[in-house]
Amino acid sequence: MAEYEKFEKDGQVAVLYSPGYGSGWYTWNKQYPGLLFDKEIVEAVLNNDYNLVKEIARQKYPDGFFDGADTLKVKWLSKNTKFIVEEYDGSESILTEFIVA
Repeated sequence: MAEYEKFEKDGQVAVLYSPGYGSGWYTWNKQYPGLLFDKEIVEAVLNNDYNLVKEIARQKYPDGFFDGADTLKVKWLSKNTKFIVEEYDGSESILTEFIVA
């Protein structure tokens, strides 16, 4: 399994997902949980360097399918937030658990 570090900032964690239709980033690669959080990939997305995203992903996660890389977005979640990634026709969305007080 590939080694990865999470990207954290101001008490929040960056989570990667691909909202574009076609192929899911994580949902098509569930064998690689690092694709949700990988700090190097997050940095490349924040810099809009999607060629670097694919290069890093192929090196660290060699059996993955990365067509969803071009539509990657970062969702910032507070630490310890429970979430799931849902996918419809390749378009991913992040659903979080919350409590109404």
